Amino acid sequence: MTPSPTTVAWADPQREAAFHAWLAPLATQHRLRPDSLRPASADASFRRYLRLDTHDGGSAIVMDAPPDKENSEPFVRIAGLMRDAGLRVPQVLAWDAPLGFMLLDDLGTQTLLDVIDPERPQANADLYRDALAALLPWQQASRPGVLPPYDEAVLRRELQLFPDWYLTQHKGLALSNSQQQTLQKTFDLIVQRVLAMPTVYVHRDFMPRNLMVLRERGDTPATQVGVLDFQDALMGPVTYDIASLMRDAFLSWEEDFVIDVTVRYWEQARKLGLMDFEDWHADFGAFYRAVEWMGLQRHLKVAGIFARLTLRDGKPKYLADAPRFIAYIRATAHRYRELAPLLRLVDEVEGLQAASGWSFGRA
Repeated sequence: MTPSPTTVAWADPQREAAFHAWLAPLATQHRLRPDSLRPASADASFRRYLRLDTHDGGSAIVMDAPPDKENSEPFVRIAGLMRDAGLRVPQVLAWDAPLGFMLLDDLGTQTLLDVIDPERPQANADLYRDALAALLPWQQASRPGVLPPYDEAVLRRELQLFPDWYLTQHKGLALSNSQQQTLQKTFDLIVQRVLAMPTVYVHRDFMPRNLMVLRERGDTPATQVGVLDFQDALMGPVTYDIASLMRDAFLSWEEDFVIDVTVRYWEQARKLGLMDFEDWHADFGAFYRAVEWMGLQRHLKVAGIFARLTLRDGKPKYLADAPRFIAYIRATAHRYRELAPLLRLVDEVEGLQAASGWSFGRA
């Protein structure tokens, strides 16, 4: 049964007219049904995605990315890199760069997040195995000089989102000199540790919401998941994407399951030569500690981004998940003596007591 189209709203009538003029010849070429056009999903950026049916019972996706706000060239380029690595990503069927419209094949509507059972961690082991089956070839395909570096400037710019947007804008906190020094010293520690890590291709948002359960199992790529939202990929720390996967923005696990999946990743990664750094190859604990430090950088960044999305961009649903990231930050800061000042600062801001034990901040 064909879904009933939902009205697609356009803020700019000229852009709407340009879209329909762009779509008309493609509708004939790809047997599209323009009357079925409907919203597919929104992005945390200024992109949005529309879905429309085809006359043969399939569907396709349109990316609407205004070129004055979004650069779609990295999406096209990185999609090619991922496809070359054997991953299933949306195929670009047509692209008008000046207008910012793109036609893609449709990987479906079901994400890993949709099918994960949050109450039974081990029941999801196969889903996470499939996620690793996409992540590892992507990392193994890494070559220097292809993607921009996840360098110190990027790391520090991201970390600064926490004081600028979460603490100052969201919490209304005027940071004292002591608090500013605490954050500066903490950020210095994080950046120092992260920059020492070996680098690979980094998706930067590798989590269940961006991984699709494929309806077709006979595709050439070996992986059983499709990968979305990869346009911000960089060359960065090998720990980043596994940290993103297991410390999710919308789903939290107890640490025994986090460790279980991370060990499986580590065992496969070292066979591929991705753990040839210091004692990581022989010592999972050393690698796991590095994942925690990398995760901390991401948690601080995302708390700031979620505050910015709410306060600047009018998307309040994101800030509702900020407590999850505060829990991640506190759980990590509790473990390392050098992060005790950060823990005290966060506890003061949140009105919380120091974390204890091995709880991983289930929210």
